[in-house]
Amino acid sequence: MRKRRFLLPSITAAVLLLAATAGGALSGGFGATAVAATNGALAATAGCGKAPTLTSGTRTIQSSGQSRTYNLRIPDGYDRNHPYRLVFGFHWLNGSANNVTSAGYYGLQPLSNNSTIFVAPQGLNAGWANTNGRDLTLFDDISRQIENDLCVDTTQRFALGWSYGGAMSYAVACARPTVIRAVTVLSGANLSGCNGGTQPVAYFGIHGTFDSVLNISQGRQLRDTFVRNNGCTAQSPREPSRGSLTHITTAYSGCRAGYPVQWAAFDGDHTPSPVDGSGSPNDSRTWTSGEIWRFFSQFESTTPPTTPPPTTPPPTTPPPTGEPGDCAATYRAVNSWPGGFQGEVTVANPTATTLNGWTVGLTLAGGQAISSLWGGANTGTTGSVTVRNAAYNGTVGANASTTFGFTATGDGATPPGNVTCTSP
Repeated sequence: MRKRRFLLPSITAAVLLLAATAGGALSGGFGATAVAATNGALAATAGCGKAPTLTSGTRTIQSSGQSRTYNLRIPDGYDRNHPYRLVFGFHWLNGSANNVTSAGYYGLQPLSNNSTIFVAPQGLNAGWANTNGRDLTLFDDISRQIENDLCVDTTQRFALGWSYGGAMSYAVACARPTVIRAVTVLSGANLSGCNGGTQPVAYFGIHGTFDSVLNISQGRQLRDTFVRNNGCTAQSPREPSRGSLTHITTAYSGCRAGYPVQWAAFDGDHTPSPVDGSGSPNDSRTWTSGEIWRFFSQFESTTPPTTPPPTTPPPTTPPPTGEPGDCAATYRAVNSWPGGFQGEVTVANPTATTLNGWTVGLTLAGGQAISSLWGGANTGTTGSVTVRNAAYNGTVGANASTTFGFTATGDGATPPGNVTCTSP
């Protein structure tokens, strides 16, 4: 995965101008295809069932009287009858659509397992000033073109970006709340405008605690917009101390069902690729891609959940406790790319009694190291690793199962060995 170019001086010099010139965002959406993102039923776009004319690569489109471009990545083995997730990746100031594409759409494309259509629009003057809402119109026009030709699940539209790209993702969340399902803003600020900004959208903010370009206070302001809109309980999430080289992710409580807010603060500067335990950003080792993918992929159902995902074990009376050895764990490779891979472990309960807690053990091959893990808590990242259940998936009913996943560096051709499961 190619390393991104970080042009901090040019970003710093432009921040004040951008804040002053961010254009107003047009209200509305992109016409008949702008189906509410949380309407409770999968809506097939006009492109479903059609032989596509669009292909992966750089596309040209007329928008607001200008010729604009975007990069398109269609899944391998595209099925015209299958509605796909749609993800927009916005580039940073002085970055490009090609930069986003070469970096795997912020690391999500390698994790997607061909489940997602990816788009990387090109900003005018390599940025997202959104003057008179022109960049929101571009978002609408690209969405319309894609959905008229390809099969998209209209309940599964997402956007993300770093820095200026994060600002544009925030603008989309503000102005297109019935179109976009969730956004992730990495080290962003209100630079592209916020027309509307009063309706709920699932939101994930990521920011460095000593960001020298866009101060973390600006990221907190964006986050708090959707803490209010989503009806979450206001709080001041814990943030890591200087020199800890760690990150802390907080899921807000009390949010409106289907509209979570998540906040990750990391001990670092202005980068989309922080690495725990290191002061050097690295696209292939960062934890951000795994956490963003987990946040987006929780919306697998076309109907928003009726209750928020539990953050603590829900039962007040513990279910029956199983005996050690009465669960089974199975590993499968999900995806791989040069220098890394994604794996998933299914924890199954083959018995007639309920499991209350589980622990999986596995041994990674030489050169492999876990970079991010979701659905559990791991001890160790290399060699012999143990993973215990998360708070919300420790209870496994009779003949039921749950999963956890991870991304890792190294060659994924050799699967983890000695995969075991015990409960409790």
